[in-house]
Amino acid sequence: MSPSDRTQHEHFLRFFMELEPSLRVFVRSLLLSREEEREVMQEVSLVLWRKFDPAMEAASFCRWAFGVARLEVLAFRRDRARDRLSFAPELIDLLGQTVEDGADDLAAERRALDICLQKLPEGPRQLVQAAYAPGVKIDRLAQHLGRSPMAVYKTLHRIRLSLMDCTRRVLSLEETA
Repeated sequence: MSPSDRTQHEHFLRFFMELEPSLRVFVRSLLLSREEEREVMQEVSLVLWRKFDPAMEAASFCRWAFGVARLEVLAFRRDRARDRLSFAPELIDLLGQTVEDGADDLAAERRALDICLQKLPEGPRQLVQAAYAPGVKIDRLAQHLGRSPMAVYKTLHRIRLSLMDCTRRVLSLEETA
């Protein structure tokens, strides 16, 4: 890979990785199953990479990516129009606009949560990371920790409340700045 290709690739990945969770929520909100979401997200990722313009700014990339995602959902739904359960294109547009409007808020909340997670002491931070790792079952985690599942749930609840308060404070500080 040439240095310019590597730079373009890194530029795309920075934009895409920041936006991917919001795009995934958007696509998921318009489809019926996680399998459909995975299929459409794969197509969205491919289209975004193939047509990416390295001169694009982050805000433009966001609008463009949501537009591509909307078109890919519509194409997916059109291809499966024989299904009895399908959304009208108008509903998809309405839902899409709603999710797009909330994408900036979601990104700000995610950044605030990351800040708050870093402020947590090591033990609680590791517990949160372990509990929310893919495929983790709380009862198995509790057994590994030598605690009851209820004790782990209660501890996680207290940590979530603390993170929620911290996130609100960080967001309010950002609003006043």
